[in-house]
Amino acid sequence: MKRFALCFFPVFLLALTSKAQSPEVKFIADTLVVQADGTFMADPDLATLAFDISSQDKELKPTYDKASQAMQKIVGLAERNGLKKEDVSSGVLTVSPYYSGDRKKRTKSFLVQGQVVLKVHDFSKLGALMEESVTDEITDFRSLTYSLADEEAAKQHAVGEAMRRAVGRANAALEQKGQKVGALRFASLDVKQLVGVERLEVATIQSLPLETTVDRRAPNAPPPPPPPLPRPEKITVSATVQCAFQIQ
Repeated sequence: MKRFALCFFPVFLLALTSKAQSPEVKFIADTLVVQADGTFMADPDLATLAFDISSQDKELKPTYDKASQAMQKIVGLAERNGLKKEDVSSGVLTVSPYYSGDRKKRTKSFLVQGQVVLKVHDFSKLGALMEESVTDEITDFRSLTYSLADEEAAKQHAVGEAMRRAVGRANAALEQKGQKVGALRFASLDVKQLVGVERLEVATIQSLPLETTVDRRAPNAPPPPPPPLPRPEKITVSATVQCAFQIQ
């Protein structure tokens, strides 16, 4: 059961004057303080897929071309599945040279890396996007996150409910004495973090029991299948308000 506090108390304001060291006390009576909580629950409507691109070889151009082709493959797959351009982020490819141990510092190999992030609103597309993206030894699945596309709207719903409860409790308390709620003199607000956001990462996959893990880089082995999709749960946002109302 949720607890709330109703209390009547006088508020004192302290004002320092230039003529005297002692503060001047001003009295503000007829004030009611109410605290209330509000929550908002919603099904996640956004899934964020992240893929890592990594290619390494002796020659720079073919290494870069392989990584670029793998990145373009995911971008093309996203377009074919109806994702908008603003929902696809491919970033840039970075090149890291590796040198041999001789004095001439000759380049031994090049590592080209990048990342592609897809924002998916239609969850029925997730299976195809994951399965068809990880089909080579260059692309790796990184993470899948279920969340809300508009978190701010969810927070505002929670705040609105908390405020309605605060006003309702204040009215209920004052009605017993034939009084009414007046102007809002003070309010403090605390919006808590989202609860229920699901995230599946590579670290999570590696921590699974041995019989469910797959060696992703076994020699000449085909790329492993993507992990099973987690079942998204409702996301909850909570807010707490503390209000000081004038009593009429």
